[in-house]
Amino acid sequence: VQLQASGGGLVQAGGSLRLSCVASGRTFSSYLMGWFRQAPGKERDFVAGISWSIGRTNYADSVKGRFIISRDSAKNTVYLQMNSLKPEDTGVYYCAAREGAYIATTEARYDYWGQGTQVTVSS
Repeated sequence: VQLQASGGGLVQAGGSLRLSCVASGRTFSSYLMGWFRQAPGKERDFVAGISWSIGRTNYADSVKGRFIISRDSAKNTVYLQMNSLKPEDTGVYYCAAREGAYIATTEARYDYWGQGTQVTVSS
């Protein structure tokens, strides 16, 4: 399984970014996909997750109402639309994948990881 994340950048507070994660290497219908972020000096935290098959989603409380996770099965791509960005959203964002029945919120539950993409939100 290979995951390729992109879409990060520098944005002012209140702005928007859309991250993409292209998955390849196998059929992902039984997979759950997650986005995590890691701020400097901090642990990697769960941001959002989605089940590939039925599109069920889960969000961290800190991003509910601002971020939207979605997937495009035809493109094998998972998106993270980030709106109303805040400086505390700054960090390296990673996409991850796992097989399972639920959207895990801890990184240890995920088997595959993409490289990170940097998101910087200026105040």
